[in-house]
Amino acid sequence: MAKEKTNVMRVLEQKKIPYAAYTYPHEEGVAVDGVTVAQAIGQPVQQVFKTLLTQGASKEYYVFVIPVACQLDLKKGAKAVGEKSLALVPVTRIQPLTGYIRGGCSPVGMKKRFCTTFHQSVLQEGQVIVSAGKIGYQVGVNPRELLELVGGHTADLIVDEG
Repeated sequence: MAKEKTNVMRVLEQKKIPYAAYTYPHEEGVAVDGVTVAQAIGQPVQQVFKTLLTQGASKEYYVFVIPVACQLDLKKGAKAVGEKSLALVPVTRIQPLTGYIRGGCSPVGMKKRFCTTFHQSVLQEGQVIVSAGKIGYQVGVNPRELLELVGGHTADLIVDEG
């Protein structure tokens, strides 16, 4: 269990959404890849999702939450949010926009509420695990409750294998 509470945990508690807290060893300020995080917390990799921030051709920002072992298909993402095109936001701009650093970005508790889209596989899991807003901390939440909390929707978002 987590030794300290993150802002994400406080938001979930305030909204009375049950969660499981997970921690993993890390070097301060150093993000590790999501597959390594899943292994470190002993949870199935398909339940662990990463949060990505993008900007559309319209200059609007969008959040995409996808399985950690997958890659965001920018064309599918653009179609899902009605944009001509999307680009990932440079790492240096993530914290000023979201309040989170790379590797600790969570769909919960961002500075501003952005249009948030989850990969459709999220609804196949009993628990979805996302960053708790700080490197080394994750939270497991019911996917439907998480979608409702962030006003999210689902779509096919990942690069097809093969």
